[in-house]
Amino acid sequence: MTSTTYQVTGMTCDHCVRAVTQELGNVPGVTAVSVALVPGGESAVTVTGDGSLATEAIEAALDEAGDYRLAGAAGSAEGSAAGPMTPAAARALPLG
Repeated sequence: MTSTTYQVTGMTCDHCVRAVTQELGNVPGVTAVSVALVPGGESAVTVTGDGSLATEAIEAALDEAGDYRLAGAAGSAEGSAAGPMTPAAARALPLG
């Protein structure tokens, strides 16, 4: 498993979290998505997958979810199903 945390702009509420989580969950190979919402700022979105995920696929899913943009990758961790961050603000939503 590989987890990568992206900084995403445009998220303001729980609806945004659900939309982003759903669309990223539709990307082939994605097994989990966790969001630490920072309303109006850069939210940390951790995507866990079976292998390396193309940045273009992540950007396309964010665009499909709404007016959300990738600000950059904050970090990645190999072998972690939960992702590299676990702040109290993180919202882990089940996929499927």
